[in-house]
This record gives sequence, C-alpha cells and structure tokens, in this order.
Amino acid sequence: MRRVGAPLSLVLLSLVLLTGCGTGPSLENRGAVTAPPGDSKHLTIGSAGFTESDLLAQMYALLLGQAGYKTSMLTVANRELYEPALESGQIDVVPEYAATFADWLNAKTHGAGAPAVGSPDLATTMKALRSLAAPRGLTVLDPGRAVDQNAFAVTAAYARQHRLKTLSDLGASRLPVRLAAGDECVQRPYCEPGLKKTYGIDITGVDPKGVGTTQAKRAVQSGQDQMVLTTTTDATLDEFGLVLLADDKHLQNADYIVPVVNRSRAGSEGVTKALGKLNDVLTTADLASMNQQVDSWRRLPEDVARTYLKDKGLL
Repeated sequence: MRRVGAPLSLVLLSLVLLTGCGTGPSLENRGAVTAPPGDSKHLTIGSAGFTESDLLAQMYALLLGQAGYKTSMLTVANRELYEPALESGQIDVVPEYAATFADWLNAKTHGAGAPAVGSPDLATTMKALRSLAAPRGLTVLDPGRAVDQNAFAVTAAYARQHRLKTLSDLGASRLPVRLAAGDECVQRPYCEPGLKKTYGIDITGVDPKGVGTTQAKRAVQSGQDQMVLTTTTDATLDEFGLVLLADDKHLQNADYIVPVVNRSRAGSEGVTKALGKLNDVLTTADLASMNQQVDSWRRLPEDVARTYLKDKGLL
C-alpha cells in the first residue's frame, strides 16, 4: 500500500537504466551466499520516490559520505524495478519496510498465492525477511525504532466525546463506524476483517477514498465517516483535527525501517556501522516531523535530512 508514484518520465528513465544492467546469478545458483561482503567506495542509494523514502535515502547518503564513501542517488518508484536493480548492483542501498518487503520477496519467490510471512512480531518478520533476501545476494541490516505501519485515526473531538485512546476502546464502545480507506480494505486482514475480528469494531461500511488521502481525512473531519486508514508517520493529522488510536492488540505488521544492501558491494562492516548510527536516534515521531517539513513546509528532503542529523550529533 505504499505510497505515491513518480512521474511517468522518471519511471521510463528507470526502465531504460535497468534494461541495460545485468540480472546477476539465477536463484538456482544462489542457494548459499558464499561471496565475502563487498566494500565498494562509490555507492548508489536508491529511493522509491515518495517523501519518506527520499528522506531516508538522503540520510543514508549523508552518513555514508561522512564515513568516507562517495554516493549518488537513483529514484526508482516501482519496487518491481528497484529490487532487481538492488540484486544486480546498480543500486547498492535502499530503505525498506520489514514486513512489506518480506511479503513482497516471498510472493516473488513462492508465487502470489504464498501465505504471508510478515507479521506483527518483529523478530519473526526479520528472520523470514533475511532468509528470503540472502539467496538473492541481499543483506538486511538491523531495524531501528522507527516504524511506518498502517494506522487508524478519528477526530480529536470524537475521541474525547467517547473516551477513546485505543482501537480496543472503540470496539468496546459498540459505536457504528464508517471507515474511509482504500477499496481493498474490505478484504485485507489488517483492515476491515481485522478490525472486526481482533477489536470487535462495528464497521458499517468502507468509503473508498484511499489511504490517508486529503479526501479521506476531510470525510472524517466533516463527520461523513468516523475513522480513516492512514499511517503512523502521517504528518498532516493535526491539520484535520485527527488523532491516532493505538493498535494495542498489534493487528498491524512490523513495518520497521530497515536498510537493505547488495552484499557483494555494500555488505561491509563500514556500511553497517555508518547506517547503524541512525538506529539509536530515529523514531516514528521524527519521521512524521520530517515528512511534514517536506510536504507542508516545502523544504527540500536533503536539507531536512542534513539538519536532523546535525541536530542529533551524527554529522
């Protein structure tokens, strides 16, 4: 469900770039990754083209630059394109989301109908993700504290009126809830079915206005709908008078931010150490704040990333 795409011209440029690169060894020859971790001194950092990915990629580039690496940036908005580029070494480092990427690799490896391997448990998710990534020549570095999960918001007034802080509170209230979300919400286990089964929330209907869109938030703000599906790093909730309800029973998967690297080019201790510095400081709230600075205040991602790292003593 992530996020907005890049302009068509950029996607076409990416297609041209990727067509010319090698695809690396076949999966049949990659069962055991025996090549030592590489340490290329010029690394390409990939971004998926939406604000948060741009910010993370810029922070990765700045931290690696300080560690002595030369870096360049490449934006490829489609995971179907940038993941093969990561395997082949055209992209060396990319920010990813643990559970989402685990399920994507699982479907690529075992077919679209394969049971999901991402889960609300971070350790279980990371184990599955690393086992899927390693045969493809990819190394998944440790996650930090920042997580960008699906989340649900109501108006602050509605929360105060009904004394709601968690999704369990909403279920216990027995209030009828019309949910603004993507149309896929009616069948996704983390959305309408999960809200009903896990929390006992009375979902009376799904208003297909998209995930965290302005239209969806306005529908909740006006009272047309009672709750909206968004994300934990949504930076615009205050503008609409909305607040998140805590996922206290952990319905959502563990989509913690993880750097994924091409092992043969960027699997070294130097890269791991440089990027690991972010794990000690970056929080979900920090990401939401930086997203707001770019999306609402129109600051450049590179400037926001640099200021943040300086403020945290990392540059």
